[in-house]
Amino acid sequence: MIRDKSAKKAAKDAPKDVAGKAAPAKASFRRERALIKRGVWPIAGCDEAGRGPLAGPVVAAAVILDPDRIPRGIDDSKRLTAEEREKLFDKICATAQVSVAVASPARIDRDNILRASLWALKRAVVALPEAPRHVFVDGRDRLDIECDCEAVIGGDGIVLSIAAASIVAKVTRDRLMCALAQDCPGYGFEQHKGYGVPEHLDALNRLGPTIHHRSFFAPVAAARAKHMPWTIEPVRDLFEVTEIVQVETSVEIDASAGL
Repeated sequence: MIRDKSAKKAAKDAPKDVAGKAAPAKASFRRERALIKRGVWPIAGCDEAGRGPLAGPVVAAAVILDPDRIPRGIDDSKRLTAEEREKLFDKICATAQVSVAVASPARIDRDNILRASLWALKRAVVALPEAPRHVFVDGRDRLDIECDCEAVIGGDGIVLSIAAASIVAKVTRDRLMCALAQDCPGYGFEQHKGYGVPEHLDALNRLGPTIHHRSFFAPVAAARAKHMPWTIEPVRDLFEVTEIVQVETSVEIDASAGL
């Protein structure tokens, strides 16, 4: 068997993290450039922030990067510090075409979290100043839009346009949650941004849910049942007997039938 020594050497020389493991590759503009060479432009990346929290909206962003003015340091927002995200947010908004759309907790309750997220992502793409010819979206689901759409699992760590959108969505949502913290003191939105951390669960148990919480997420539903039981609709037992109705029946026999 022939072994590829160059590949082995490349893996050996790859950047390592503090634990000695190979560091994940940063998002690149490779897929966008391949499309540009084929004459496809504009190209947008889109991503959302806030699917998992118990409170607050889902925020979706779409970004068309300028190939000649791409800010350095763009990567998956989860790999960046809050300070790095804030700086890159300003640079992206100054050099790229950017749009944002928000799905409220009410829409999440009505449509479910997946449909609300896809709705917001589509709205963000449609709101771009220039209609894209190709869209990269993070995740498994393609968007129902007019142009070509390519879903990329883990796209925020692979496709630079998606990574830029992930930064815009994350920073925008974090700012919104800090603003909500001013209206809803005691929940710690400015710290955990609505995620189900112990501090948030404790506040829910003590204070009950706000209008910004997602009603059908389990911890919120439990807190609502405790603090606002009158809002919980009783579940009917389909086998419960509520009334017995006696029906009188009569049978007429036709004598001509020979019975």
